[in-house]
Amino acid sequence: MEETRWIDPELIFPILALFGVVILAAGLLLVWVLWRVRRIELPVGADFWQTLRATPFVVVLLLDLLDLGLDFLSAPIAWVVLSRLGLLPLRPVTVVESVIPGTQFLPMMTVAWVIARFFK
Repeated sequence: MEETRWIDPELIFPILALFGVVILAAGLLLVWVLWRVRRIELPVGADFWQTLRATPFVVVLLLDLLDLGLDFLSAPIAWVVLSRLGLLPLRPVTVVESVIPGTQFLPMMTVAWVIARFFK
């Protein structure tokens, strides 16, 4: 009887290499964001969409890279980054997106950012 495998052994190294590159890029981008992007002052009671409009693109790119490279493990890192930048309304959405299985390949925060910017 033939053994059933979940993943082809020949694909393991390229997949791990991809995730390693993504995690390295996210780490470098994280350092750059925390160094260059200062705390963002939002109006009192700002909602998700207002906050997203005030957020630089590099921040949502960072959140999506973290989600791609670390999947659900990115939630605590995203929570701390968003707290430090003063983007508190984005925290719950980022955490929910991080814990939903299979969404790491979809750049949800980037898509939401584009919608917030161009389809007010």
